[in-house]
Amino acid sequence: MGEIVKFFWTFLHTITDVLPIAGIIFGFQFFVIRKKIPNLKRVLTGFFYVIFGLALFLQGLEDALFPIGKLMAAQLTDPEFIRQSIFTPVAETVAQGAQAIEFHWSQYFWVYVFAFTIGFSTTIAEPSLLAVAIKANEVSAGSIGIWGLRIAVAIGVAFGIALGSWRIVTGLPLHWFIISGYIIVVIQTFFSPKLIIPLAYDSGGVTTSTVTVPIVAALGIGLAGKVPGRSELLDGFGLIAFASLFPIISVLAYAQLSEWYRKRKNETAQQNEA
Repeated sequence: MGEIVKFFWTFLHTITDVLPIAGIIFGFQFFVIRKKIPNLKRVLTGFFYVIFGLALFLQGLEDALFPIGKLMAAQLTDPEFIRQSIFTPVAETVAQGAQAIEFHWSQYFWVYVFAFTIGFSTTIAEPSLLAVAIKANEVSAGSIGIWGLRIAVAIGVAFGIALGSWRIVTGLPLHWFIISGYIIVVIQTFFSPKLIIPLAYDSGGVTTSTVTVPIVAALGIGLAGKVPGRSELLDGFGLIAFASLFPIISVLAYAQLSEWYRKRKNETAQQNEA
């Protein structure tokens, strides 16, 4: 009964969140464009499905995805698990008068592996990325592969989240990584095919969507809360920024490698003809 009441309040909050969007759309339609909405009944039914689906999704985040992310972070940073890992401790320090044990950053190996794999898998499952990949494939007449783009973005997200987890463990400043990353993006922009640049920049945005963000945010906060000396507020956030930045780098790199391979293939074909 408690879960039903909880979902009811979530559903009401979702309605209040969606109403401004509906008000803008219907307001422009009736007062600016001044035309009736075709298939009004179908549109209203669709709005109900959206609201109901969002409510279910938000309830699922609260009850499943956020707890799973925190649970995995807690288990992977548990001192007993780290000691029993095949990657034996390099050094460990016990602060005087404290129970917390500080391990070397290399001893959190399985945290980085989990971050990489969860980043890759959630990105592959991201609906918004799939939609962008399909449209890019249609517009480019098949020259941009759906799976090629999805895998390139997934690798970027996976590497970014793994690197962001390493940053949380080491406590290094976030802005060092963000500034350095965007410097790389700017340099890549000058040498990448012009047609892929807008798509690469958009690919960084679509990764921060429904599937990736909840798990990544929970992982970052949970990891910062379990690593000694880290602040959930200062160190736990910022992991999503890595998930947005590194897909741009990976997609631009994918385009550069594809162009280099195409040029090399053409040169080889010309040499064989000669």
